[in-house]
Amino acid sequence: MTIHQSAEDYLESILILRERRGTVRSIDIVNELGFSKPSVSIAMKKLRENGYISMSPDGLITLNDSGLEIASRIYHRHRTLTQLFTLLGVSQENAAADACKVEHDLSEETFARIHDFVKRAERKNAEQS
Repeated sequence: MTIHQSAEDYLESILILRERRGTVRSIDIVNELGFSKPSVSIAMKKLRENGYISMSPDGLITLNDSGLEIASRIYHRHRTLTQLFTLLGVSQENAAADACKVEHDLSEETFARIHDFVKRAERKNAEQS
């Protein structure tokens, strides 16, 4: 199944918010992403209909297995790309913003090579410390 970049962004945000806050509601996503309440409400409805999330009667959002898998993959890509860009000397703020722009579009092969490179660089830096 193909999932759109915007859905990946929402799922990633739910994962990040869950790690940061423990629980997630739609208003948390509104505040995190700066989108309107109606936009987030529509997106949550679509994610729910596609089986990526569940919502409790009191509005708590939970990632289902398929949503968690996508969110984890995108968040892993985001963190790895941010690391790469900071290794290249990019500021943390710009590195994170740029990672958001490319995390969805890289092939698995290219990302795997970037991941390997970042891990080697981390080991080398640890050995030099």
